Amino acid sequence: MPQPKEWADVRVIGIPRALLYYRFGELWKTFFEQLGYQVQLSDPTDKDIADEGDRLSVDECCLASKVFMGHVANLAGRCDAVFVPCYSSEQPRHGFCTKFQSVTDLVRNTFRDQKLRVVSCHITDARSEKNVRRALEEMAVRMGASVRDAKKASKAAWNAQAAHDKALADSQERLVKAIEAQRKSLRKTEKAAIAANAKAEKTLAAANAKAQRAALSDHKLPEGAISKAAKAAVAADEATAQVDAAAAPLSILVVAHPYITRDAYLSGAVLEALESMDVTVLYAEAVDHDKAYKESFEFSDTMPWLINRELIGAILLLEDQVDGIVLISAFPCGPDSMTNDAIMRCIQGKPILNLMIDAQSGTAGVETRVESFVDILRFQQKGGYVHE
Repeated sequence: MPQPKEWADVRVIGIPRALLYYRFGELWKTFFEQLGYQVQLSDPTDKDIADEGDRLSVDECCLASKVFMGHVANLAGRCDAVFVPCYSSEQPRHGFCTKFQSVTDLVRNTFRDQKLRVVSCHITDARSEKNVRRALEEMAVRMGASVRDAKKASKAAWNAQAAHDKALADSQERLVKAIEAQRKSLRKTEKAAIAANAKAEKTLAAANAKAQRAALSDHKLPEGAISKAAKAAVAADEATAQVDAAAAPLSILVVAHPYITRDAYLSGAVLEALESMDVTVLYAEAVDHDKAYKESFEFSDTMPWLINRELIGAILLLEDQVDGIVLISAFPCGPDSMTNDAIMRCIQGKPILNLMIDAQSGTAGVETRVESFVDILRFQQKGGYVHE
């Protein structure tokens, strides 16, 4: 049955720079650009966008959903239609939060009086190339594209997203390897420094013993022995300083939905605080998605949300390479409230800081908590909090 072409007159597509844009944005942009459309992104999140989203939303919506509505409002009058796809949870082990299923209808009803047009598609399995491409192609036909052009665009879009994800994962993998190489080098330095310290301490002890014997026998200690003792003391001090300086740099894994970590307005205070303290930051959402998804089943066989699975799988893959973990979620995210609690209880032996951000929070409290967490990690790195 032929598809109605109710979107055939659309030429400029608006894409809100929020929610799943940070997970599938390359897919969406490439698809529309391949079909010849102009893509208009909303402006980066700022206080005006967040406040407008809060005004348009009901109190029960999470902060990320409110920000999304602000981005839609930011696009009003700047495009012919706004793209708001529906990602549903038909797959029991890699579905989505209900906000991703309902957001299309939510936008249509919220902006009904402004007569804002919404272009959408329904994706029931985000991990299936066939499912995603079919949904995009059906939407393209409704926008007036030929089946041939739709298929060509969907293939290019899928490949572009895959290449983007691979580049992100490869970049972080190189960083992980660099951290491990640095730690290996520092372990060698520390081992050599400890050996030098032990040798210097032994020489100093022998010199002190000789000096004591000389004092007891009322004999004058030779100048050479005094010089040797002094040099041994200096060598011992230098070796001790070298051991202290051989501590590896801190690395912290930030675990949050990409619409938080990649939005400077939402996560900037946390990430800037970490960077200002010379911490190497790794991101759970940058880990290879397929590897993380498969690894997540070691944690839970029943978790229904795809993004949360990928984040938990990333923790399992990287927990041995980091000194601590920072969880960031947007109040009051339902999936995160469940998974973060499980992470706090089940990931043992690794310090975890759990942060919740909302529209009312200032940055001072967040920065203080991050700084305290890093101080604790540095103290632990130097041997503090060690229990026999």
